[in-house]
Amino acid sequence: MTSFTTFYLSGLVGKEVFGPDGDAVGVIKDVLTRSIPVEGDDVSRQIVTGVKLKVGRQVKNYSSRTFRVIKAREKLSVTCSGLVDLPEDEISQGLFLVENVLDKQIVDLNGRKLVRVNDIRLVTVPMGTFAIAVDIGVEGLLRRLGISQLLKKLLSLPRINIPSKYILWDDVQTIDYSNLNIKLSKSYARLQTLHPSDLADILEDLGKKSSMSLFSALDEEKAADVLEELETHAQIHIVENLPVEKAADVLEKMPADEVADILDELEDEKAEILLNEMDDESSQEVRELLEYSDDSVGSIMTTDYLSFGPDRLVSEVINEIRDKKPEPYELYKLCVTEDDNELIGTFSLRDLILASPRQKVNQIMNPEPILLFDDQKQDDAGLMISKYSLLAVPVVDRENQLQGMVIVDDVVEDLIRKRRSRKR
Repeated sequence: MTSFTTFYLSGLVGKEVFGPDGDAVGVIKDVLTRSIPVEGDDVSRQIVTGVKLKVGRQVKNYSSRTFRVIKAREKLSVTCSGLVDLPEDEISQGLFLVENVLDKQIVDLNGRKLVRVNDIRLVTVPMGTFAIAVDIGVEGLLRRLGISQLLKKLLSLPRINIPSKYILWDDVQTIDYSNLNIKLSKSYARLQTLHPSDLADILEDLGKKSSMSLFSALDEEKAADVLEELETHAQIHIVENLPVEKAADVLEKMPADEVADILDELEDEKAEILLNEMDDESSQEVRELLEYSDDSVGSIMTTDYLSFGPDRLVSEVINEIRDKKPEPYELYKLCVTEDDNELIGTFSLRDLILASPRQKVNQIMNPEPILLFDDQKQDDAGLMISKYSLLAVPVVDRENQLQGMVIVDDVVEDLIRKRRSRKR
């Protein structure tokens, strides 16, 4: 394909191709593209390498080098100087736009949402023909139906515009692949950059098969973060359909209280299989949480917390925190414990930063902290956090042994879950 012109895939598919003698050669059924890197840039370009052509009763793939698209007065014509078969390896490495992208679900990386492709915009320049953007607007749909120009004329008098929206190819990740030869790890690489909450929303909008493909392509750290953000029904679907080893590896990287909530929704046999597959330490933490009644404080507390001895220096505590790189919620409240894990005080990150490096923890701690018992009702946690405007509250047993921490996020999630249950 030579010359300089822009056009849409919808205008190309179904178009009759003519040879140099003016005779019809065949009808275009699809266009094959391949990703090529751009020198000095992190992005790649999607270049057209082949044309799927119906010649008589046969459908074959030919090199695009001999095809030429001509655009005159918004109408396309296609000529071909000769048919050159496309090698199988070229086909296996490529992406058919009609088969794999048109009408398929895609992720708009900038919009962080799932959309559907109504058309694809292509451009021919001296170095080749490229897919440059997807059309997800109303105009693309009307163009496919063949009524876009007519409606534009009718609406031009009252000055009404037909909404159009394009996403540059660089900001697109196709999800609903049917070409199994495409490597998922490469296709989903840029999805790893999205926030776990955005990825969770996308997964919930996808079909079950596609959501599993996307989730399986995430690394374990990202997968754990995304699983934590999913609705309960979606969590169960993912965990039940992942291989046991993969599911256990992901669950090990999640907070124990989140894992306990998920396993509590599974059948006992499936939950036990997963617990046995997890490492001993993670498994034991989850088993202990599962023993709590569903309405108790213990069932929503996290066992991830930071505690320090009363004689530790402030400088030592700061260095330890730097080394551990804890999750943000672990810094909501810092605990002080004796050797037997008895809670004797708490202090905040503010207390730590404002203190002298040579001060000891027992000099900056609150010796009478607000706390919860693990067998208290969950409603007590919400009332206490609300009353004292707390981000986190330490949880102890009746012997004052530190068991965990209730954080405001978990209380809010519990309230939302209860409200949804009432609506159902």
